[in-house]
Amino acid sequence: MGIRTVRSPAPDEAAGRRREQRGWYFYDWACSVYSTSVLTVFLGPYLTSVAEAAADADGFVHPLGIPVRAGSFFAYCVSLSVILAVLVMPLAGAAADRTGRKKPLLAAAAYTGAGATAGMFFLDGERYLLGGGLLVVANAAQSVAMMLYNAYLPQIAAPEERDAVSSRGWAFGYAAGALVLVADLALYTQHDAFGVSEGAAVRICLASAGLWWGAFTLVPLRRLRDRRAGAGEGREAALPGFRQLAATLRDMRRHPLTLAFLLAYLVYNDGVQTVISQASVYGSRELGLGQGTLIAAVLLVQVLAVAGALALGRLAQRYGAKRTVLGSLVAWTLTLAAGWFLPAGAPGWFFVLAAGIGLVLGGTQALSRSLFSHMVPPGKEAEYFSAYEISDRGMSWLGPLLFGLTYQLTGSYRDAIVSLVAFFVLGFVLLARVPVRRAIGEAGNPVPVRI
Repeated sequence: MGIRTVRSPAPDEAAGRRREQRGWYFYDWACSVYSTSVLTVFLGPYLTSVAEAAADADGFVHPLGIPVRAGSFFAYCVSLSVILAVLVMPLAGAAADRTGRKKPLLAAAAYTGAGATAGMFFLDGERYLLGGGLLVVANAAQSVAMMLYNAYLPQIAAPEERDAVSSRGWAFGYAAGALVLVADLALYTQHDAFGVSEGAAVRICLASAGLWWGAFTLVPLRRLRDRRAGAGEGREAALPGFRQLAATLRDMRRHPLTLAFLLAYLVYNDGVQTVISQASVYGSRELGLGQGTLIAAVLLVQVLAVAGALALGRLAQRYGAKRTVLGSLVAWTLTLAAGWFLPAGAPGWFFVLAAGIGLVLGGTQALSRSLFSHMVPPGKEAEYFSAYEISDRGMSWLGPLLFGLTYQLTGSYRDAIVSLVAFFVLGFVLLARVPVRRAIGEAGNPVPVRI
């Protein structure tokens, strides 16, 4: 199949597209604070302490009469939110494509999540069920909103600029996460000076993330615009959850190279997500580092991820997105291998490891998103990105399982962390085998000069 060319946009059209892109960046700026301050730093320990306060003498709480160990409650709520997101995302994606009305659906998901997050201000005492319910709603809503947000990328960015646009979006998100985390840490560590208790400081940090999310979502909602659905698309009704996902995957079988890329992404992204979730466990249990050191490391990752996303975006312009992602997977492998040798009780070396992760984290995610956007058939953006988002959030369970099994068998977190190298090596092999240019052409999209 020959390479299709794209006509140069008229000046007014180009200006309108740049306006949409700037608005699109701001959704990452709005919602990434939830991922950083709420999910990564504050909610897990705080909700666990609330559940422990409500637990019986044996350390169990009983939601809906089911005995659950208080220390496991947060993890179970995250898992439940993933199941809910897997059910809702295909429905929302199909509805967005078939009606052409992504923006109202994005607004509904974003403000549902922001409202639930702001409601965490009332999470105190023994209200663990309130916290669990708000977490499930907020986390599922964020997944749905991110799927719809990602689906705008093929519509607002020409093929040759998509890597840069995607990278800037990730950079905006990491910058917001770092900025708010600095403010949160100031309030948390100096709560006595501000005249509030430690618990109240945490609740303010949680609620402020919801307010931030809701306030800055107004920017993309003002600047993004809906596209009309194709002829006849609006007449089709979305199928129930898993049936719609199955229908999307069946449609993907007509584009096997797109599916091959999604498989490669699923594998190496599982490694990425596991490193993010388990690095603090490695730092605290194996290296004996304190909570303050771990939070500072998270902040360092956020700051360097901004520079990393932009730097890898520029490398992609020169060497192509596929080569750059492959290079980032090599860097992930070397970083994890180096992690095995970190001495205990030495925070400086842990910060070096965090710096290595930060420099490749944002770029790997941003360029993977832009690569996939090239392989999505026109008119199927939200539907295909629902499968992508499920791969990103709903299928990342093999990594934690391997991490846990390795620790169980060896008793060493060092062996557990280095076992994750397998995901980056296998992901590298699978991605290297995908003929990206042919995949883009077979999806019916113009092929960029450099990809």
